[in-house]
Amino acid sequence: MFKKNNSPSLRCKLVQIFNGNHPRLGNSFDIFITVLILISLIALTVETIPDLPSWLRQFLYILEIIIVSLFTVEYISRILAARPHSNYVFSFWGCVDVLAIAPFYFGLLGLGLDLRAIRVLRLLRVLRAFKLFRHAKAADRLKNAFQSVKDELTVFAGMACMLLYLSAVGIYFCENEVQPEIFSSIPGSLWWAVVTLTTVGYGDAFPVTVGGRVFTFFILVLGLGIIAIPTGLIASALTNMHESSKED
Repeated sequence: MFKKNNSPSLRCKLVQIFNGNHPRLGNSFDIFITVLILISLIALTVETIPDLPSWLRQFLYILEIIIVSLFTVEYISRILAARPHSNYVFSFWGCVDVLAIAPFYFGLLGLGLDLRAIRVLRLLRVLRAFKLFRHAKAADRLKNAFQSVKDELTVFAGMACMLLYLSAVGIYFCENEVQPEIFSSIPGSLWWAVVTLTTVGYGDAFPVTVGGRVFTFFILVLGLGIIAIPTGLIASALTNMHESSKED
């Protein structure tokens, strides 16, 4: 008689890993993917700096191959773990994940489409791997107010960082050819993104193309919401804490 194998199947193990509740790996996979995403975004940013030495460009290309290979393995594994497979393929996260690896394969086919910046959206998936740092001793009311909206603030902080980065990437591709001295690279464009999203507008860098101006309009609309909503959340939480303390 053969003993029944009670060990979890490969699919179950994959599901546990992707959900962050594997008995041994825990959130290690999420942290690993997060590091890969950040490295790929840094590499994309460095690539836009003019006059990079050839050895560094070669290194960045090899790094891109390694990262895309790992993302591809992850994408296929997620398809295999899903039941049915189409649930993941046509889901929001499935679309984001395939867009994270598609630019490399587009390049191999000779297509000029570069969507690597979309990888920043994948950070939303792994936000659960991070915990808020414990605050120093402060007023209980303020502490409780922040704690009551900490999940919302974490999401909006992540969205603000992603919007800041995507703004720099978008304006770089819109304005680099017309204003190479101002929008010379993605790091250089980050200054414009910060000034624009904070509605300061020094006037030292501004779009002149139609595409750049349309892009700026949508970024301003999104930026106002992302900056204003956390302020409203904190104010509402403080009001609720104040009313609760009165009742007590």
